[in-house]
Amino acid sequence: MAAGATYFPIATTTLGSAQASVTFSSISGAYTDLVLIINGGNASGNYATAFRFNGDTGSNYSVTRLYGNGTTATSDRGASQSFIYLLAAGQNNLNGVQIINIQNYSNSTTYKTTISRSNTAGNTVGAEVGLWRSTAAITSIVLAPEFSVNWLSGTTFTLYGIEYA
Repeated sequence: MAAGATYFPIATTTLGSAQASVTFSSISGAYTDLVLIINGGNASGNYATAFRFNGDTGSNYSVTRLYGNGTTATSDRGASQSFIYLLAAGQNNLNGVQIINIQNYSNSTTYKTTISRSNTAGNTVGAEVGLWRSTAAITSIVLAPEFSVNWLSGTTFTLYGIEYA
């Protein structure tokens, strides 16, 4: 029998009103990996989801993104960024879903990597790989739409800890 992974819900936040950012703090180091699921969108246009770890606003993040809409495929990357950014969440609606996998988040000897999948109600899908150039264990995550727009009321954020059997 193959070993499997068990997801443990750590925290869920559903916004009762539009909000500029969401923070998960005091994240326990008890798990191997984290999975963060965002179901919702931002309140204005085509803005990417940006996230940071442990309050680090330095130029310590990189991302490579692939995305397409069924007709056109595009790729881009950002190096020495002040955040990791993903494809836009649901644009002006609650239909976007983003799944962010954070590997070895509690390890204090390696840089942290993320693998994400995103989709929007506008038929765009994306895959992103991110890097945080820090060996610190991740204890907090801040998520915000890029360029200071708000998350829509009703957007849900759920953080899971992953344990492997």
